[in-house]
Amino acid sequence: MSSPSSSAPDQPPPWRSGTGAPPPPPSGNRFSDWAPGLVIFAGVLMLINGFMEALRGIMAVADDDLFVTTPRYVFRFDLTGWGWIHIVIGALVAVVGAFVLKGSDWARYAGIFLTAVSAVESFLAMPYYPLWSIVVIALDVFIIWALCVYRTEDVAF
Repeated sequence: MSSPSSSAPDQPPPWRSGTGAPPPPPSGNRFSDWAPGLVIFAGVLMLINGFMEALRGIMAVADDDLFVTTPRYVFRFDLTGWGWIHIVIGALVAVVGAFVLKGSDWARYAGIFLTAVSAVESFLAMPYYPLWSIVVIALDVFIIWALCVYRTEDVAF
């Protein structure tokens, strides 16, 4: 009488695939389970963040009186100039975010660079719109982290 765990002689054990190879060893930290999800989330955040930065730039270009200005700020620029900087960087972040979602390796590296530029740009624009600048910097830091921890060699498709 055979035990329930043993298989018939003409059938391969249940863990075997059609190739006859044993299953891959389990990952110690299960990195491949959660890292791709972080990259997808970072790509979506890049789309949202870029779009909202472009909208903030449009607000600055269309109506300079909307933002509060400080008289003695070291990095004081014309708000229309800041608006165009926000529009360009926001559009670039959104476009690269779309390519991150498509899975392009170059987009991850470009995303790290552009979100770092976005964080610096938001820091420099902090006196004009402080709360939103802090939110954007926090999102940029998370995006950079999510794009940095992902390694394609850890994922087996």
